[in-house]
Amino acid sequence: MKARHRQLALVGVVVAALAIAPALLGNFAVSLLNDIGIGALVALGLVLLTGVGGATSFGQAAFVGIAAYATAWLTTVHGASPWLGLLFALALTGVAALAIGLLTLRLGGHFLPLSTIAWGLSIALLFGNMDSLGRHTGMSNIPPLHVGPWSLVDARSMYYLVWTVVGLACLFSYNVLQSRTGRAIRALRGGAILLGSVGADAFRVRLMLFVMAALLAGLAGWLYAHMNRFVSPSPFDVRASIEYLLMAVAGGLGYLSGALVGSALVLILKNGLQDLLPQLTQRGGQLEGVAFAILFIVLLHQARGGLMGFVARWTRGRFAPPPEAAPDQSVEPLPHRGLPATGAPVLAVKGAVKRFGGLIAVNDVSFEVRAGEIVGLIGPNGAGKSTMFNLVTGTLAMTAGRVEFLGRDITGLAQQHIARLGIARTFQHVKLRPHMSLLDNVALGAHARGRAGLMAAGLRLDRREEAQIRAAALRELARLGLAGRAHELAGSLPLGTQRILEIARALAADPVLLVLDEPAAGLRRKEKKALAELLRKLRAEGVTILIVEHDMDFVMKLVDRLVVMTFGSKLVEGTPAAVRANTEVQTAYLGSVVEADAAVPAAAQADSVARAA
Repeated sequence: MKARHRQLALVGVVVAALAIAPALLGNFAVSLLNDIGIGALVALGLVLLTGVGGATSFGQAAFVGIAAYATAWLTTVHGASPWLGLLFALALTGVAALAIGLLTLRLGGHFLPLSTIAWGLSIALLFGNMDSLGRHTGMSNIPPLHVGPWSLVDARSMYYLVWTVVGLACLFSYNVLQSRTGRAIRALRGGAILLGSVGADAFRVRLMLFVMAALLAGLAGWLYAHMNRFVSPSPFDVRASIEYLLMAVAGGLGYLSGALVGSALVLILKNGLQDLLPQLTQRGGQLEGVAFAILFIVLLHQARGGLMGFVARWTRGRFAPPPEAAPDQSVEPLPHRGLPATGAPVLAVKGAVKRFGGLIAVNDVSFEVRAGEIVGLIGPNGAGKSTMFNLVTGTLAMTAGRVEFLGRDITGLAQQHIARLGIARTFQHVKLRPHMSLLDNVALGAHARGRAGLMAAGLRLDRREEAQIRAAALRELARLGLAGRAHELAGSLPLGTQRILEIARALAADPVLLVLDEPAAGLRRKEKKALAELLRKLRAEGVTILIVEHDMDFVMKLVDRLVVMTFGSKLVEGTPAAVRANTEVQTAYLGSVVEADAAVPAAAQADSVARAA
């Protein structure tokens, strides 16, 4: 049986089991399954936000409460339909999440989780101090849901609605993660610089994910209110948020299915302990928290990736995606960017200066790159080459000077905007997502070439564009000899191959200017030769290349012109032959000018410069 068929069969078994559960279980078990479903919705948002996006939240219960109180207020005070209550609850939850996210998501390190505790506490306190919301007494007599003539007034009648919503939420989330938007979400842990280099705004992606997680919690709050028909502040405080986070962690933060498994594990254990401990001791209620904590410490010691992480290790390879070694030729290719005529100005750096406090890393550097040429930027360690690259690509802001790209002043533009104009880059220290496949890493490079957003991805309205992006990524992998490894994890590759993969990602952006930071580092001789042939082929196709490289034998045979930097300043500019013979370059690399004489031919001096570099 193929892996895809195994996946579908497993999903079918789970759906069938959930469908027949009410016929086999008692009322208490069905009520518990409803609670598991509602908890799974909140945990699903946390899997996306924390497990995939890397932003820890201790305030998700507050969003459950906002939605629950919103629909309770609208339906009890104003007599509106619970279905209008759903729209109102989601709108209010979304606006609250957007406002909170704008205020807090720029915080880094431990400050973000601390801020979620702060607003999680404050919103629960707000519920308990508003007369219109019943203060600490809460709100009762919330109307039940109706679907046509059927009233969903009891646990059994609510069951299928709860689990239908959970199933649709899981399907939506799965679709999102397999899309252009999902790759950006999965790349959030790589940092804002990585996302900016492919034309994505890390803050906007994180904010979008934060609101999505809040809306999933809002769905849970709406179901909670109309299932229990009563709301009060206590189920929405920080303790409840910690429990939701525990569900996600216990199930497996890296797996959507972990939300369901974790919710079931936490709530079943919680109910089991409540029944068992009073039979063993009179202090059962006091010991419940201690026993619960011990069980989960044991679990996390044995399976740090949660239960689904433990399961994934045992089933590794059985549900792997099918091999995809070549692009589908029937898919219409993505539109290509128009390239400037050979010899036209592409990049002009004018008087660039970058200061870090009292240190001048780049000091009044100017140079130009024209279409269809390969320009090398070289110099001793600490000369300011990588800093210069960061100024050109918008990763760092200039202290003074300007950069023009295709005649447009791009000084001060954000990194993602510069990338969208047609500058693609690699990094001195490789920036890949190790737990994403080679195919997804390269497809991330084509992010700016797509337009489909979150809703289109979740509803699978982006399939045509997604097929185009994947075909483009496969073409770049094939161009660099990696097509047969498309579904391997990038973290399993040796360093040299990771650098090749970074170039494939940059090429997927369809760039005008390709900026390569030490691309030959870690490559073997044969790989360097193949890379040089690729770069020459790209030059012939009209792609302009700016390269920093320490392997002088590699760069001297490749480039059309060289710009030499030392101590942050431009030393000399010219052809490789002229730079080799320049005494200032020899001084910069060797520390003193080597005088040529009969015993030391000029060619030998040039070779010594290359070896020293």
